[in-house]
This record gives sequence, structure tokens and C-alpha cells, in this order.
Amino acid sequence: MNMKKLFVIIVCLVCCCATATSQQRYSLKQIKDSALHNNMAIRSAKYNIEAAQQQRKEAFTKFFPNVSGTGLWFNANKGMAQTTINPSEVIPAELGMALAQSFPPEALAALANPISVSMMKNGTIAGVQAVQPVFAGGQIINGNKLAKVGEDVSKLQLQLSENEVEKTAEQYFWQLASLQEKMKTIDAVDTLLRDIYKDVDVAIRAGVALRNDLLRVQLRQNEIASQRLKLQNGLSLVRLLLSQYCGLRDTSFVITYQTDMTQSPTPQGAESVSLTPEYQLLSKQVEATALQKKIAVGENLPSVAVGAGYNYHNLLENDHTFGMLFATVSVPISDWWGGSFAIKRKKIEHQKAQEQLADNTQLLQIRIQNAWNGVEESYQQLLLAQRSIEQAEENLRLNRNFYQAGTSKMSDLLEAQMLYQQACNKHTDAFADYQNKLLEYRQSIGH
Repeated sequence: MNMKKLFVIIVCLVCCCATATSQQRYSLKQIKDSALHNNMAIRSAKYNIEAAQQQRKEAFTKFFPNVSGTGLWFNANKGMAQTTINPSEVIPAELGMALAQSFPPEALAALANPISVSMMKNGTIAGVQAVQPVFAGGQIINGNKLAKVGEDVSKLQLQLSENEVEKTAEQYFWQLASLQEKMKTIDAVDTLLRDIYKDVDVAIRAGVALRNDLLRVQLRQNEIASQRLKLQNGLSLVRLLLSQYCGLRDTSFVITYQTDMTQSPTPQGAESVSLTPEYQLLSKQVEATALQKKIAVGENLPSVAVGAGYNYHNLLENDHTFGMLFATVSVPISDWWGGSFAIKRKKIEHQKAQEQLADNTQLLQIRIQNAWNGVEESYQQLLLAQRSIEQAEENLRLNRNFYQAGTSKMSDLLEAQMLYQQACNKHTDAFADYQNKLLEYRQSIGH
């Protein structure tokens, strides 16, 4: 029976170890890659790129001839071409005298009566033709350029979406890392309080400490247990958010990261503003409005096209086919009035886009400087937090020695322990904030 119990215990331990070792571990890069692959905003932006590519290909087809075919069959209740012919009015007098000598009188009398003629009561018409634009005021060329700009804009919008997804995923990542570090601090503080509890319990038994000190330690342990519960709930919630955002299947994963900091950050320079997708989008807006203005001008210019066709009809009761070459010239005369206002409107929109580019370029430069200031400030805060941990550790060590020597109170020792915990938590928050500020700065300069 004892052997069976031992076997069950061993099996349980093996299962627990297997579960722990099979727990999925993710680095920051893996988290961001998963978010970029599974996030709906990224997929939507990629669909927009595909649509823009198809639109560019559609615009390219305008360079080629427009081939069309037509067919018509009809059956009218009467001929579409009807007339009355009077032979006596058509035949000259000399020909009438000659006919009178050779035709019998009955035939000559019939020629004096009017004759009704009806044609094209039914028939079939068919044809195919190809029209090649020769000059369209630059509308085709500029339309293709505008479609290419639209494709570039969709790619830049994808980059903006990727930046936003990357930023959100990294914020969740460092929020989870911060909670994990705070849980480690809770574990260290809990171990410390257990040691203090043992020391106080020994001192009470020796009669050199009051039982009130033991109650103070127990109260502090209860407070730590309450904080642990809140941290566990926070960890579960952030894991759920991160797994949903990144498309992870399970929520029992573990993240891996480095908390050491080897060197201070260095700025990349404000000239990198041209690398940002925001600046490039504004530049594309200027380019698009310039092309739209050219297209508006082209719509009010004459257009020239040449073509060829092959046609068939049987309108005159016999099959007839023929080919033809033709040229067309279209001049929008009445549209010039309204077109002049459309051109002016496009010029205004182009001027507006240029001024927005100049104004927002300055704002982007300010954003870069502000982001760098945030990096420097968070870095200094991190250094201060690191020094605070060292000072809090020394303060805790001294107060513990003083308490053991009987020269300080339990309240001083517990306060020192609380200050140490606060210093550790501030360092954790400062490190997470520093990482987020670094990402904001990299994105602000287009990296």
C-alpha cells in the first residue's frame, strides 16, 4: 500500500514537472511578430494594399485600345424608310417619247401612277471596333501616376498600423513583465517577513520582545497576501489581453526579457523626420493633389483618338460587310466654364496640402524632440530607482540589525521593509516606462 502511494506521488511530480517544462515561453520579438501576423487591423491594411494594386493595374489598361462589339436585331411593324415615287416626274420627256414607241399603252399607263416603296422593316446589324486614345490631356498618364500614389499610401498606412500594433503589444508585454517583477518582489518580501517572524518568535520565547511585535509582522504578512492576490488577478487579466491581441491560443505562457541596462541611449537626430510614415503620407498627399490638378486640366482639353472597325448588316435584304478607319476629336466647349472652377478648386487643395506638409513637419520635429526628452527623463528615473533600491536595501539591513540588537522598534523595521518593497516596485515601473519611451522614440524617427 505504501509503495502504491509512493508511486502515485512520483507520477504526480513527473506530471507537474512536465507541465512546467512544456509551458510556452515568448520573447518580446515573438510577441510582436505574433501580433503583426494575427491582428485584424494589419490584415485590413494588407487588403487595402491588394485593392490599391488592382486599381493601379486597372489604370494601366487605359493605355491600350478600347475594343467593343455591338449587335442589333429588329423587326418593326412597318419599314423605317418609306417613300412614294412618281415615274412620270422622274422620267425625262425625251425618254418618255422613246418608251411610248416601244411599250404598250397599258405599261405606259402604269408608269403614270405613283409607286410606294418601303425598306428596313427588319434586319440585323453587328460590328466590332477598336479605339486607341492618342491624346487625352494627360488624363491617362496622370491617372496611372495617381493610382501608384494610392498604392504607396496604402503601404504607408500599413506601416502606421504596424507601428500602432507593435506599440500596443509592447505595452502589454512590459505591463506583464512589470507585474511579474512585482510578484518576485512579493516573494522576496514574503520570505523576509517569514525570517523576521522566526526572529521575533525566538525573541519572544527568550523574553526580550513583546508579543505585539509578532502581531505587527502577521498584519504585514496579511497585507502582502492581499497584494499577492491582486497581482495574480492582474497577471491573469494582462495575459488574457495579450493573448487575445496577439492571437495566442493559451494564456499560461511565460515571457522572457532582460532587465539589465548596459549603456545610456543616444539620440538619432531630428533630420530623420523624413523617414517617418506620417511625413511620407503628407508628401504623398501633396503629390496626389498635384496630379488631381493636372487631371482636372486634362478634362478640359481636346481629346483625340483613332480607331478601326468591321461591320455587317442586311438592311437592304442582302448581307453586306465592310471595314473602316476613323479618327475622332472631342472638344469640351461648354465644360470650360465649369471646368475652370474645378481647376481652381484643385489648385487650392494642392496649396492646402503643401502648407499642411510644412506645418506638420515642424510638429513631427517637435514630437521627435519630445520623445527623446521622454527617453532621457525615464532613463534618469530608472537610475534614481536603482539607487533607491541600493539605499533601501542598506536601510533594511541596518534596521534589522538594530532590531536584533534591541536598539530599534519593530515599526521601524517594518517601515524599512515597506520602503524596500516600494523602491523595488518603482524600479520595475521605471524600467517598463523606459522601454515604452524607447519604442515611442524609435517610431517617431521612423525606425
